[in-house]
Amino acid sequence: MTDRYVLGLEEVDKTQVALVGGKGAQLGELSRIDGVRVPPGFCITTDAFQRILTTAPWIDDQLDRLSSLDPDDRQAIRDLSTEIRRALEETAIPDDVAAAITRSVTRLGGRAAYAVRSSATAEDLPTASFAGQQDTYLNVAGPAAILRAVSRCWASLFSERAVTYRQRSGFDHRRVHMAVVVQRMVFPQAAGVLFTADPVTSNRNVVSIEASFGLGEALVAGLVNADVYRVRDGEVVAKTVAAKQLAVHARPGGGAQERAIAPESQEQPALTDAQILQLAQLGRRIEAHFGYPQDIEWCLADDEFQIVQSRPITTLFPIPATSDQGNHVYVSVGHQQMMTDAMKPLGLSLWQLTTRRPMAEAGGRLFVDVTQMLGSPASREALVTGLGRSDPLIGDALRTILERGDFVPARPDEDQAEMPVGTTPASIETDPAIVTELVERGQASIARLKRDIQAKSGPALLDFIQADVQELRRILFDPRSLQVIVAAMQATWWLNDQLQAWLGEKNAADTLTLSVSGNVTAEMGLALLDVADVIRPHPDVVTFLQHVEDENFLAELPALAGGGEARDAIAAYLDQYGMRCVGEIDITRPRWSERPTALVPMILSDIKNFERGAGARRFEQGREKAWEMEKEVLTRLRALPDGEQQADEAKRMIDRIRTFSGYREYPKYFMVSRYFVYKQALLKEAERLVQAHVLRAKEDIFYLRLDEFDDVVRTNQVDDQLIRQRKDAFRSYQALTPPRVLTSDGEAVAGTYRRADVPAGALTGLPVSAGTVEGRARVILDMAEADLEVDDILVTAFTDPSWTPAFVVIKGLVTEVGGLMTHGAVIAREYGLPAVVGVEHATRLIRDGQRIRVHGTDGYIEILS
Repeated sequence: MTDRYVLGLEEVDKTQVALVGGKGAQLGELSRIDGVRVPPGFCITTDAFQRILTTAPWIDDQLDRLSSLDPDDRQAIRDLSTEIRRALEETAIPDDVAAAITRSVTRLGGRAAYAVRSSATAEDLPTASFAGQQDTYLNVAGPAAILRAVSRCWASLFSERAVTYRQRSGFDHRRVHMAVVVQRMVFPQAAGVLFTADPVTSNRNVVSIEASFGLGEALVAGLVNADVYRVRDGEVVAKTVAAKQLAVHARPGGGAQERAIAPESQEQPALTDAQILQLAQLGRRIEAHFGYPQDIEWCLADDEFQIVQSRPITTLFPIPATSDQGNHVYVSVGHQQMMTDAMKPLGLSLWQLTTRRPMAEAGGRLFVDVTQMLGSPASREALVTGLGRSDPLIGDALRTILERGDFVPARPDEDQAEMPVGTTPASIETDPAIVTELVERGQASIARLKRDIQAKSGPALLDFIQADVQELRRILFDPRSLQVIVAAMQATWWLNDQLQAWLGEKNAADTLTLSVSGNVTAEMGLALLDVADVIRPHPDVVTFLQHVEDENFLAELPALAGGGEARDAIAAYLDQYGMRCVGEIDITRPRWSERPTALVPMILSDIKNFERGAGARRFEQGREKAWEMEKEVLTRLRALPDGEQQADEAKRMIDRIRTFSGYREYPKYFMVSRYFVYKQALLKEAERLVQAHVLRAKEDIFYLRLDEFDDVVRTNQVDDQLIRQRKDAFRSYQALTPPRVLTSDGEAVAGTYRRADVPAGALTGLPVSAGTVEGRARVILDMAEADLEVDDILVTAFTDPSWTPAFVVIKGLVTEVGGLMTHGAVIAREYGLPAVVGVEHATRLIRDGQRIRVHGTDGYIEILS
């Protein structure tokens, strides 16, 4: 059947996406698998689509207009896409193309009915699914009707939904073309969808089948509740038979129609157990052929299964690679570090070099394998309790796995696993000089690094950085440094537990830690208030900042009245804190020094919402509140029987927490400071390689691991294809949501808050900073877009230290990710902001602008309006 415009399915394989689109390539490949039946048919190639476009010279201007539209401007996209689609549908198919299509229909049977399906070149790919975004026409009979359906399929490349998806996913409209698949129509007794991995839990060992009577369109369109069957290890392990009131069947004259199902048949299973197992086995055969989990559309006709589509499941989170076939349990690092975004390879590799424990990698994120610790009775309870105290959802997910009894292999007690940090008492005296010495040593070490790295280049630079990472590890894991942090954590837990037991005072440590000295992250937020104080008296500077877009704006400031002072104030702030940014544990993320416009919205917010001296006043008010709380607590304790001893113990713990808790933020500050020094040196080296025509762009090094970049520096050779693959993979990872807990089966184990004390309709989370507050919810996912006022409650996915400047404005905090000792919680307590973290899907369940009430003491949020 070979023709420029038409290829038979038997001539097509998975390598021909550019010619027959994703769906056509998959169907051609499916037809080559032994034991898999695919309805006969042919593909109308993208050459035919290109031919149509040559007869529509107006398309270039329309595509230019389309590419310039904002993906969020739905009305503009709707209007323009409708215009393009209508014009393409009305464009006549050239005679030679129409003749090729008609000949192919005649060969398959001119009087038969056909399914005509769109097949775009950016469809059903391993990293992106465009499922359902283009058109399908069923039960089409006769050459003229088939040609009309083909025209509509071509035009459906510009449906509103398809255009919006491409805009958001970074696909160039000009580089996506449309093929069309024409297949003999199947008239099934049952049809549905099969997933070779459980779509709810992502478990790769479970096959999930959805089935209904008639054509699968009733299920896809949501007209019926489908039967759901689950198969594991060759056994039907779950079966839900739905009441199926409707089915979609082919209409004799063409098209499809709904028919009511007789009452006595509505609750009959669409498939027998034998058919379920046969279909599951077929799904596994298809999955094995393609090498990754599949979303498969199937039909059952004349007691035989036919496959009408198979596409990769693109929503599954990848599983970390292992060297064995055993069971593993992984805990997300990002949920502990308040950064759940995907990281680029250079960032991943440097973080792995920095950390104390080996870390598994998957989906651009890092995970710790806790299987051994869960398997050892000596460490199991400490691990689950410790992680559960920080993030109850992680703790509950781990308990869920343990309750299954057979997943985690047991290990003998004598086979000692590493104990979690904070499980043994910190034996360190409460001495401020310890903190002073640790901070001075860290600052001196960074000064030496900045001095010594200047003369390094080429292989010597990479050797120097590799060696210096060991100095960074020495600072991060200095035993005295860890003891200071653990001492503050344990003092916090002790005060909260004992003061609630003795006085009924909940979360007392939240107030007792207000305005502690030496918290470098809290000081960063207050310091930006001082910058605002410098700029506020100069209206020309304020107006200028309101319209800033260029990252070189600091150079333009001296031309304005007061601009020199403003520039100096911002520059001094960047000298001290410019190494910070959102997602700062990834060295590749742009720092404030590289992108100072990120700070401008918060500077303007501080100018608008505060008066001069607000930073110092706020710090002093917090300190006074903490002091008043201390006096009150000690007075109440002394009034109790044996209260003197209790008061003395509480006083020791209060002194301990106020001496040590500020230091909690310093190790990460030192790490991020070092990362920025490394980054500047590495980018300088990358620029040299760009000039030598080794690299295309200096930012390409972000897609290489540190050791891979080392090889490039030494050999002056780079694998451009590897970089392209890494870029594509990173884009796909950005769309994934990492689970808190993941198993080697691919199951994302979700924990729950097992609480009965939360009002109906409230959103539950972890209380991390006491108090109750009402205000306007501001749902913000990018700090650079934060336009906040003093009555606002920030609702976001996560907050790392770079969000601290926003904390001085808001009155409460809600995040989807976080724990008791993560940065957002620590700074919320420091600033006295009621906060609840770990609120699942908060940014979707709370709408921007709604009035909400945050119960920071009890850990829930009420939506008021």
